[in-house]
Amino acid sequence: MFPYVSPPDESAKRDALARQDRLTKPAGALGKLEQLGVWVASCQGVCPPKPFTRPRVIVFAGDHGIAAKGVSAYPTEVTGQMVANFLNGGAAVNVLATTAGATVRVVDMSVASDVAESVAEFKVRKSSGSIDHEDALTEDEVKAAVEAGKTIADQEVDGGADLLIAGDMGIGNTTPAAVLVAALTGAEPVAVVGRGTGIDDQTWMRKTAAIRDALRRARQVSAEPMALLKTTAGADIAAMAGFLAQASVRKTPVILDGVVSTAAALVAEELAPGARLWWVAGHQSTEPSHKLALEQLGLEPLLEMDMRLGEGSGALAAFPLVAMATRILAEMATFQDANISGPAD
Repeated sequence: MFPYVSPPDESAKRDALARQDRLTKPAGALGKLEQLGVWVASCQGVCPPKPFTRPRVIVFAGDHGIAAKGVSAYPTEVTGQMVANFLNGGAAVNVLATTAGATVRVVDMSVASDVAESVAEFKVRKSSGSIDHEDALTEDEVKAAVEAGKTIADQEVDGGADLLIAGDMGIGNTTPAAVLVAALTGAEPVAVVGRGTGIDDQTWMRKTAAIRDALRRARQVSAEPMALLKTTAGADIAAMAGFLAQASVRKTPVILDGVVSTAAALVAEELAPGARLWWVAGHQSTEPSHKLALEQLGLEPLLEMDMRLGEGSGALAAFPLVAMATRILAEMATFQDANISGPAD
């Protein structure tokens, strides 16, 4: 389904590492900002790297049948209401994106209610199956969702996007995300159950039972990424997996957000091995399964801000660091440029 994923450019990486040592600072003094700048240069295939001009956030929206089992603090209708809020510019992702100089696109993949036609081009269905006892999607639906994610990534890259963020919106979506993480990391249900939207103890117990039952089904197909998406993920998460995989095929850097996008990333890495080299982790959320997923991908979060909103918010909070790291490598003077004595031989 996905072609070979080329790794970021090694020659540009070597040039970036060498340039970091020539900048007017002690070697390594800017710590992880230096590593970030090198990563950007290797993704762009050029050193010095170019400042980002069109960062884009794609919010994948969808409802989940498991929400009917009382696993969330909010009712399902909130998903459609939040889509309208995104379109009106009133959500956290809108404010953060404006501040960061990014723009937001919303895609309705499987919202249970009817939302604006302008965002429903790729809609696969309304909601998903209740994954504790039935598949989330049919075979045709999961293929359509992954293909939609691929197409959306192509549209964005062809439209000039030079950095991508996958955001999520869906009541109950941390339940399938936790199941995906557990299925692909071998974790037990109790290790992946978080508080999601801020659930109480009774709701947490219902969520744990739902994840336990869904995980029994998911583990039977955990070696087959498309079957795992069909069994466990809604159309929103399946589309996100296709989007993340295709972004890497198209050699476009991605900042991962929270547990939902990172769960999709785990599957994307299975669909397109090597895709993870094109991603950085924007933050580590308070969801316990997020830490497990990042460890599985070998990614270290840029921020830990106790965030758990989704929408792409954590990735957007981290974007200024990526932008600063890029400009440091590109615009900071070298010792020779500034006529400053470098480190002693």
